[in-house]
Amino acid sequence: MKSRLLYSILLTAGAILPSILFAARPVNLKTEYLTNPIGLDNTHPRFTWMMDDNGAGAAQAAYQIIVGTDSIGVSQGKADVWSTGKINSRNIQAVYNGKALQPFGRYYWRIQLWNTKGQPTLPSAVNSFEMGMMNMTNWKGMWISDGESRNTGPAPYFRTTFGTGKKVKMARAYIAVAGLYEVYINGSRIGDHRLDPMYTRFDRRNLYVTYDITSQIQPGKNAIGVLLGNGWYNHQSTAVWDYHLAPWRQRPAFCLDLRITYSDGTVETISSNDHWKTDLSPVVKNNIYTGEHYDAREEQPGWNTINFNDTKWKPAVNRQAPSQNVVAQAMVPIKNVQEIQTVALNKFNHKDYVFNLGRNIAGVSKLTVIGKEGTIIRLKHGERLQKDGHVDQSNIDMHYRPTDDKDPFQVDIFILKGSGSETFMPRFNYKGFQYVEVTSSEPIELSQNSLTGYFMHSDVKQVGYLHTSNPVINKIWAATNNSYLSNLFGYPTDCPQREKNGWTGDAHIAIETGLYSFDGITVYEKWMADHRDEQQPNGTLPAIIPTPGWGYDWANGPDWTSTIALIPWNTYLFYGDTKILSDNYERIKRYVNHINDLYPTGLTTWGLGDWVPVKSKSPVEMTSTAYYFADVTIAAKIAAILGKKDEQVLYAALADKIKNAFNHKYLNPNTGSYNTGLQTELAVPLYWGMVPENYKARTATLLAQRVKADNYHLDVGILGAKAILTALSDNGYADVAYRIASQETYPSWGWWIVNGATTLYENWDINAKSDISLNHIMFGEIGAWLYKGIGGIRPDGQHPGFSNVILQPNFVTGLYSYASSHIGPYGKISAAWKRNGKVITYQVTIPANSTAEVIIPNGKTASLNGKPVANRYHITAGSYVFMIQ
Repeated sequence: MKSRLLYSILLTAGAILPSILFAARPVNLKTEYLTNPIGLDNTHPRFTWMMDDNGAGAAQAAYQIIVGTDSIGVSQGKADVWSTGKINSRNIQAVYNGKALQPFGRYYWRIQLWNTKGQPTLPSAVNSFEMGMMNMTNWKGMWISDGESRNTGPAPYFRTTFGTGKKVKMARAYIAVAGLYEVYINGSRIGDHRLDPMYTRFDRRNLYVTYDITSQIQPGKNAIGVLLGNGWYNHQSTAVWDYHLAPWRQRPAFCLDLRITYSDGTVETISSNDHWKTDLSPVVKNNIYTGEHYDAREEQPGWNTINFNDTKWKPAVNRQAPSQNVVAQAMVPIKNVQEIQTVALNKFNHKDYVFNLGRNIAGVSKLTVIGKEGTIIRLKHGERLQKDGHVDQSNIDMHYRPTDDKDPFQVDIFILKGSGSETFMPRFNYKGFQYVEVTSSEPIELSQNSLTGYFMHSDVKQVGYLHTSNPVINKIWAATNNSYLSNLFGYPTDCPQREKNGWTGDAHIAIETGLYSFDGITVYEKWMADHRDEQQPNGTLPAIIPTPGWGYDWANGPDWTSTIALIPWNTYLFYGDTKILSDNYERIKRYVNHINDLYPTGLTTWGLGDWVPVKSKSPVEMTSTAYYFADVTIAAKIAAILGKKDEQVLYAALADKIKNAFNHKYLNPNTGSYNTGLQTELAVPLYWGMVPENYKARTATLLAQRVKADNYHLDVGILGAKAILTALSDNGYADVAYRIASQETYPSWGWWIVNGATTLYENWDINAKSDISLNHIMFGEIGAWLYKGIGGIRPDGQHPGFSNVILQPNFVTGLYSYASSHIGPYGKISAAWKRNGKVITYQVTIPANSTAEVIIPNGKTASLNGKPVANRYHITAGSYVFMIQ
């Protein structure tokens, strides 16, 4: 009935529709993986969608995309820019290939699908996208700064006013910043992003952000205000990575174009130039690494409004652009995603309070307080407490190298103006913490409600869910997600307090964990561009990306910098989009060719090795060579996908050479063991496919025996932890893997949890004297394993993006129920199982337009609707209940 009613409405509106419609329709339309984005630069943007059809076996047989400049016309099926025509394909991705898109142009698009019976769906809703600058030459503004030294403490204000004499149809603000910023129109802050723009190698690439400010422009006179922060661009604090010596470092600067389109079609652009005025702000110090200091006595009320008197302000200064590559920030922003209330308050006296948020987060705290003018309040953030109840930073401050005591680590300083209730939250900083110690130079009265925490991170949508009958496993999964998000700030980091660095090793270990639970493609595409900015001509990559220059000579090597291959490859597996492969393939080649030049035998000792092991250390040559093999194997696969057959053959041969050299040196042909038979030494070759087929069973058995000898506890570092669970569960020992994963005594993930962890730690030993950050992601592979190793949800390398899903569950002993889901490009995939005596019920759902291979573990039999099925069984879209015995 609803379909017929909609058809009638659309027909009345003049829509050109097929004669037969059915209720399914395309949904979740995105452009460049964003919903109705503005300010794009890509001349051939990507379109993605899902098919909303709950029918059994539902599948798309064809699609048609139409793009136009008029939303009503597009809703009626009219395309004045591009129409694909009817394309016979199951693809749920398409690349724009119509008329040349114009800078600042706004476009609308709609899609129509057909099912396998030839029936057309209802058309999608009309979505939009809008182009941005597209080219550096389209900027009209100048880069401006305040002319102060890069060592000046206070952050600069900027302002100007302008008038509008006609009715405004549309207004956009485009702002590129070297540093960080907040922008205001008529006194109101624009947007809810934090820490924009994202960190890049500033002397090679800068990002600009676009805002729709139509509703903020008022008739007549208007004011624009900009506040600049240092960020990673002007790193004034000193730490071991020498950011204060970065080649790009200068006083923050920005370029802004405010583009107004009037109802008569004319366009006016208000731009940054040396006619703007500037002065110093009450943000008297801001460092992304240490903290922010704010003196409320220096506030200038109304500084960003039209009636403010700026005669005492000085003119802004024109500055050279930080790079000649200013491009759109087409990705999810960082936000204050979650508000965290204080759960406990310890009052030592009227000048000293400790707030406990009850969980470890990355972000900021907000304090509301009443006090006398000039009262100095210090907010010290940390992850743990000393025995006397005060905040302890000894586990996170060891890399800071302060030159004086004026910029304490993870401490905000707030000086009151003494005018009633005052609130402070830092603008240009974030920290890793659970506890905040508030000390005051004068007595103040605080309550538990005086301080609130904000969990900040890239605002990636959650797409994975998991719940089991084991509460500790559930908490491990939640802690893994908390650590993953705490380390996602426009690029993946290792920890949000001590370093905030884009450590490559931590990131590739966590890539599957992240992609199972969160829609992170825009962050990873941006970070791979950072890789391309940082790669040396000979192929070398640094260990942290972006970097001021640190990490090219230590800590890099294939066990860490395999991100160049592993991040694109895993993103391709999860999304099925080849762009990230083609964007990075030449850089992958350059990288593996360089390793081949350095280590022509196929064995490499370049790397850090199995970092932070429990007790046993495996040879660096073993782990680094395994990652080198993985990179070369990926290079061969990408060459095949991109149609480069000669290069596919070349890299496949190199992979064989590496594998043969590795096995010749480390494999014992009599036993199937590797080297001395440690957990890492057996798990890593199994995980990365280096074990010859006829040895796999023996090697896996030895690994299981080794784990048993270690009392089913871990004896690995981060590279072994990446491999061990999957190496076991993929080779017939899922029960052994689960016993490791569910341990609650040292060393284990559960050991952290039963000792109060809400995030993952850096060290198995919670009492370690070093390497003991309490919010690290480097042991985070368990998050991915909980999806693939128990529920069995896996991407299919032959049909990526979950076009075909591999469902390979393991009904592990000790777990009585399990449920998981993942929203992939085609829709929601779910896998759940429950024991009922000797029978296991395995329920799965496959979204429309997708298929799956259900692989039942050896030794089990399966039936569907009372009929026996093969242990490898193909299903189409729909919901199924298998009975397993």
